[in-house]
Amino acid sequence: MSAGVPWPPSGFNELSPEEKVDYVQSLWDRITASEDRVPVPDWHKEVIRQRLADPDANPRDWDQVRDRITRELRQSKLKV
Repeated sequence: MSAGVPWPPSGFNELSPEEKVDYVQSLWDRITASEDRVPVPDWHKEVIRQRLADPDANPRDWDQVRDRITRELRQSKLKV
């Protein structure tokens, strides 16, 4: 962080928890407005590659997630 920027910013400690979250969200929105300037660690990219390579292991829609969880719960109850 730059030596010229106060931390936390002036008035931040006086904000309510909800206002602090809103403030941080606003900062993040500003940072990500230029996606090409946000660094993505290699390990994030690797996780995405793995998840895309095996869509059954990593469902991307709610119906698939619910079905997988239901199936796993049923199987675990059968083993008891």
